Amino acid sequence: MAATPYTLIENNKRRTFLIFAVFILIFVVFFYALGIMFETPETFIAIGFISSLIGSFTSYFYSDKIVLSMYGAKPADKNKYFDLYTITENLCIAQGLPMPKIYVIKDPSPNAFATGRNPKNSAIAVTTGLLNILDRSDLEGVIAHELSHIKNYDILVATVAAVMASIIAYASEFALRVVFLNKSDDKNNKNNVFLIIFAFLAIILLPIAASLIQLAISRRREFLADSTAVLMTRNPNGLISALEKISSYPRQFPANPETAHLFFHMNLKQTKGFLANLQNLFSTHPPIEERIKNLKNLM
Repeated sequence: MAATPYTLIENNKRRTFLIFAVFILIFVVFFYALGIMFETPETFIAIGFISSLIGSFTSYFYSDKIVLSMYGAKPADKNKYFDLYTITENLCIAQGLPMPKIYVIKDPSPNAFATGRNPKNSAIAVTTGLLNILDRSDLEGVIAHELSHIKNYDILVATVAAVMASIIAYASEFALRVVFLNKSDDKNNKNNVFLIIFAFLAIILLPIAASLIQLAISRRREFLADSTAVLMTRNPNGLISALEKISSYPRQFPANPETAHLFFHMNLKQTKGFLANLQNLFSTHPPIEERIKNLKNLM
């Protein structure tokens, strides 16, 4: 059966709760290993479970604010960013969507992202660099792309996954410090086996978090958002032009690995052959050439 917007939304909601379950499992196992080292596993399991529930609650209700604060996004003044506001407002009226909050990030690199848990609680952030290099038609294409993510609830699973990955990253760093501090104080070295195992566990958690994002965020959603944006604007040339300008900009936006999938585009160094296939497999975005080719096929 062909996918519909409604099935896509339901799949995104289910995938979000799957991320919560995996996150809780990782945290419980993580703290259990830490508890073995201190010979109180039951206590640490309780700590891990409670911490994961708090993290899940926080990420669901406050993930948008967390991500926006990570990049210093500020509310956009309607008079100063009149085109940005009117473009977003017109598209929302045409699509029957609530008006998202608009933010601006002071950075010369052109990029944008959408965040939030649903269309009623959503936000779009754009960089000053994006506003400087795009004309109104280009900007309309980018905003339509981000509104597509909001409409399809991509923002829910993407933002939650980003915050979860960040929490795991900080927990891993904290655990490594605890392990090595404990190791230096352990004169009898009786826990060396557990220390080594736990150190390896902490080290591999970051790749696990990155893999979680890859599983949760399908690159096909970028193609879908591009196609939906064209349906909104009836102008594929605007989005094509925006992709070309943004991808050719020499400076990469300094996005954290845990949140890179949120952005409109992430530049990749050009490679060929096997390296190119490997890069595409683990990248958060499809190659820019494929996105442009897909858009031209819609013309």
